[in-house]
Amino acid sequence: MHENILLTLAFIVVAGAAAQWVAWRTQIPAIVFLLILGIVAGPGLGFLDPDRLFGPVLFPLVSLAVAVILFEGSLTLRFSELRGMSQVVLRLVSLGALLTWAVAAAAAHVFVGLDWGLAGLFGALVMVTGPTVIVPLLRFVRPSAKVATVLRWEGIVIDPIGALAAVLVYQFLVSRALPDLPAWLALWVFVKAVAVGFAVGWIAAELLGRMLRHYLVPDYLDNVIVLAFVVGVFTAANMLAHEAGLLAVTVMGMRLANMKGVPLENILSFKETLTILLISVLFIVLAARLDVERLAEVGKGVVLVFLAIQFVAQPLKVWASTTGSGLRWQEKAMIAWIGPRGIVAAAVSALFALRLRELGHPGAEILVPLTFAVIIGTVLFAGGTARLAAQRLGVAEPRARGVLIVGAHRLGRELGLALTKLGFRTIVADTDYALVRTARMAGLETFFGNVVSKEADRRLDLVGVGYLLAMSPYPELNALAALRYQREFGRGNVYVLLTPEEVSKKRQQVLDRRYARLLGGPQVGLAELLVLFDRGGKVYTTRLSEAFTFEAYQERFAGRGQLLLAIDPKGNLRGVGPELTSRPGAEWYLLGVYLPAESEKSEDAGPGGQLEHAGARS
Repeated sequence: MHENILLTLAFIVVAGAAAQWVAWRTQIPAIVFLLILGIVAGPGLGFLDPDRLFGPVLFPLVSLAVAVILFEGSLTLRFSELRGMSQVVLRLVSLGALLTWAVAAAAAHVFVGLDWGLAGLFGALVMVTGPTVIVPLLRFVRPSAKVATVLRWEGIVIDPIGALAAVLVYQFLVSRALPDLPAWLALWVFVKAVAVGFAVGWIAAELLGRMLRHYLVPDYLDNVIVLAFVVGVFTAANMLAHEAGLLAVTVMGMRLANMKGVPLENILSFKETLTILLISVLFIVLAARLDVERLAEVGKGVVLVFLAIQFVAQPLKVWASTTGSGLRWQEKAMIAWIGPRGIVAAAVSALFALRLRELGHPGAEILVPLTFAVIIGTVLFAGGTARLAAQRLGVAEPRARGVLIVGAHRLGRELGLALTKLGFRTIVADTDYALVRTARMAGLETFFGNVVSKEADRRLDLVGVGYLLAMSPYPELNALAALRYQREFGRGNVYVLLTPEEVSKKRQQVLDRRYARLLGGPQVGLAELLVLFDRGGKVYTTRLSEAFTFEAYQERFAGRGQLLLAIDPKGNLRGVGPELTSRPGAEWYLLGVYLPAESEKSEDAGPGGQLEHAGARS
């Protein structure tokens, strides 16, 4: 018995992680694979039965997990990021939410035959576009900054609002089923939940923020204390007012995100990892509870409800909420296109349906499969078409193949010019204004300042940038830059060039190799490459071919310098060093710093390979 439980729990965690990895490899949203896994393991094979596995603790665990997810999302909501979009977000979560509610409720009543009370509850549930789906989709779709900001804010803020609206309708249905309860009680429960949620969340944020700001919590306990706060605040708010917990944790996260002097970097990193795990587990578990037979009984009405929500409610909501906002019609269309429903709708619908069935409310058994059908439909629609729609509408960010180079010395400038000539967006950054000015005069895009400062977070435009070359003469700065940008670019796209002291072993390498790759290897340093320039060296860009192979390249440049970068036929940039696993072949570009050879002074091409150098100004 215990072995079966352990096997099932292990399957949920391992399958969830595998789905996330497959999504990364295939560039398809992970939610698609998670839903498929849950449906196959649950109603398909009967291997996973969440109700039998977790028993009465299923919904409390789901509620706590949703609270952690909402808190993590709200921690990223800084008011300074709205930049004039605050009115749009406010209207989307108020007027837009009401319009979605009305359209969804009417569709459920007309096409599925739910009574108006249950249809109203369904409308409140599916007006939520949750961050559990929006955030991974935005990472995959990469729309423009305005579109991403609006969708992310709406997805997080609407979650507790939708939950409270569902509570209001649910309390109304309960008051009708129980004659002893007055009808005004539903409104009182709603007002009380809002007041308690705001009060508890704000007070908890002030307390936690002061503790973190004044170093009353040791670093190794930061994440534990914050997680305990989330669980405690969620539970306390729910005990004071029914379903106030989601609002409380959202308010707490938003307040913390906008408090000055509160260190949130480590907390955000931990919460992001925890959120990915929780989303993976929740989608599999809740999808496994889907009653496919009940869904089949509803028939084509489910499809009509989905079409009404996606193609009537969404455009109507966005049109009413963005009038006079200054957004282009393409941006409005993209916001309307992405409207997937998420975990909150699934979790709350399952909880309320169970309680309404116990009260004998007719049609309550349809609520969960209908809600899941809308979740699956909107997720598959957005996941399968949003990236193409963003590209066709011209609101997709360019491919993240740009390069941020830390160090505006001769090597940084020459590499920047060579990469720019190959179509990479290149930013050269330094704290030395004279070097930055020289790079700017050479035609490079520059940033004057510290790349790991708050000023860089505000001013450094990284749209389309996906690689870091940390090549400054300061090992501490290189290490900090690698740690700062490895979360954004991915550890495999962060490269560090060793300083002379690190190469000569006079000092230990500041950065652990687990957090970045070495550019050129452990024996290659900045000093020897700069010496090559002093001796007349240049950055050479060479294209390999079937005739001019990598072996021919090595023979041609043997003893003349150092190979640093390789670009494969797909346009991926790779630092050359111990981690380069693929052997360069035809159609690869190789970039290295070399001394000129006598035979090359009068020729520009090798046999079968185009040879050119980027002549940066000194």
